[in-house]
Amino acid sequence: MVIKLHDKYFKPFISSQEIDASIERMADAISKDLGDEVPVFVGILNGSFMLVSDFVKKYPKPCEVTFIKLASYEGVKSTEDIQRLIGLTQDLTGRTVVILEDIIDTGNTLAEIHRIFSNEQVKSLKIATLFYKPDAYKKDFKLHYIGIEIPDKFIVGYGLDYDQLGRNLPAVYQIKETQHMTNLVLFGPPGAGKGTQATFLKEKYNLVHISTGDVFRFNIKNKTALGMLAKSFMDKGELVPDQVTIDMLNAEVEKNADAKGFIFDGFPRTNAQADALDKLMDSKDSSISAMIALEVDDDVLVNRLLERGKTSGRPDDADESVIRNRITEYYNKTAILKDFYSAQNKYFGVDGVGSIKDITTRLSSVIDNL
Repeated sequence: MVIKLHDKYFKPFISSQEIDASIERMADAISKDLGDEVPVFVGILNGSFMLVSDFVKKYPKPCEVTFIKLASYEGVKSTEDIQRLIGLTQDLTGRTVVILEDIIDTGNTLAEIHRIFSNEQVKSLKIATLFYKPDAYKKDFKLHYIGIEIPDKFIVGYGLDYDQLGRNLPAVYQIKETQHMTNLVLFGPPGAGKGTQATFLKEKYNLVHISTGDVFRFNIKNKTALGMLAKSFMDKGELVPDQVTIDMLNAEVEKNADAKGFIFDGFPRTNAQADALDKLMDSKDSSISAMIALEVDDDVLVNRLLERGKTSGRPDDADESVIRNRITEYYNKTAILKDFYSAQNKYFGVDGVGSIKDITTRLSSVIDNL
């Protein structure tokens, strides 16, 4: 689940279970290396408070714990200026000291740590860090114990903050390269007014409306490589493989890379397609925000379509039995997707009866609270 801290959005990155397992491995490794020595573990505040607490509970032998406080972050960037804010208060002469760092990126903090402890006449100084960014590291100091190597991207959670928020999160989140987008899967039975509402929502929220049917027709008409590939299956009476459809949608998303979000209309239709769409959006550092389904009583739908059939000229709008079969088919197809998105807490049913303005207001209420 994506979270917002101040003006930034962050996505799940490292689970609490992964963190716990990594700390246990570090505690076991340090315990074996130090044997019967009673080490002094030094936590670097503020970020390491959760690490130190969990680490010493897993450390199987006697130990001592103390803290020093340094500062090297402003916002989401590591700064060169390190200040020693809280110093040591105990004699460490002849002791083995293990620094417990929440994260090491540039290594600027390490330079100050080595300077501090060079005057303490310790027996040995070892560095242990839960998270390590090898691509950002600029120093030559040895890191004796590393929990998890991570890419050079800003993270929050498990003691790490973004302008003081996020330290209390039990898991770790990574900043999203693409900040917040509103991506909707819009559904509605025949006659629910889905097309009309898609037009209003597109304009109101500056979204790009991607209709799978329109995308197919465009690609086939213009004889694109994907269009010709899709046509080759259709001409044989075969279903177009999901990957071909996904590739078409990917091309549409790429065309609109600066969009504030998308309305997907006509896709997905199956769990496999929904999963493929999730992966597509994840590759864009985004996600589906919600599946919104317009809900209208069957008899109302039938009356709407029969009325529309008087002017549309569509034969499937003129026969009540055909209309009811189309509605039944819709429910059969969307029931699976309702379960899929409900499991992600992303399904929203919206009353589709009333004036166009009233329905738009209801839809907007859902979107505004995503």
